[in-house]
Amino acid sequence: MVKITAADVNTLRKTTGAGMMDCKNALVEAEGDFDKAIEILRKKGQKVAAKRADRDSSEGAAIAKVNNSNTEGVIISLNCETDFVAKNDSFVSLANELADLALQYNDKDSLLAANFNGISVQEKLIEQTGVIGEKIEIGGFRRLSAPFVGSYIHAGNKIATLVGLSAVVDGAADAAKDVAMQAAAMNPVALDQTGVDQETIDKEIEIAKDQLRQEGKPEAMLDKIAQGKLQRFFKDNTLVNQDFIKDSKLSVAQYVESVDAKLKITAFERVALG
Repeated sequence: MVKITAADVNTLRKTTGAGMMDCKNALVEAEGDFDKAIEILRKKGQKVAAKRADRDSSEGAAIAKVNNSNTEGVIISLNCETDFVAKNDSFVSLANELADLALQYNDKDSLLAANFNGISVQEKLIEQTGVIGEKIEIGGFRRLSAPFVGSYIHAGNKIATLVGLSAVVDGAADAAKDVAMQAAAMNPVALDQTGVDQETIDKEIEIAKDQLRQEGKPEAMLDKIAQGKLQRFFKDNTLVNQDFIKDSKLSVAQYVESVDAKLKITAFERVALG
């Protein structure tokens, strides 16, 4: 019988993240063959993943990353089943590693197929499903390009945002972060009114008309008043038109223009968990 040392077990644990007993049992079953032991642990992950495929994975960590030149940003969420796992340091560390890797890819499928320390990201997630005992998957994936990109991650990694600005100017980093915080806190539906889809507009107009009818307003006045309420909806729910949370006397667009008169917000992305 092959002798399994504590050093062997510890090496396998560091490689896979699996528990000490799982690593020892895998090495015993593999008769000391390190690669075979890794394969055994991965097969265990596949079995656990199959059993938990229909579980809800609404917890996790949303992570935003920006490249060194601040021209590209990405958000991913690494999803799991419970808040207990989401707060685990090793889980958050994995989410950050995957987000760093995601900067090189344009979509989730490409990321899942990417190499992660000798295996694909998808295989790593299955492996970690076996280690943790919960469904682990990439949920959100958003990418943003702009002359200047800033990011923000809300405490607890539940919300992450990216904001693109039209130029690199003095104060761009602070402005981008402030606007990214705004997007995290206020959850705008679009950058401006042109980005609001027609279905949402029609729905808001109909809601406004129903409210006005209940208030007894004449039918002939409904369209005009409803249009006024729609403009209020745009102000409250589109990023550039919202009141700036740090100074409600300014809209977000006006705040950005106060940093530089020609500066504009070009886009934003937001991923939230829970």
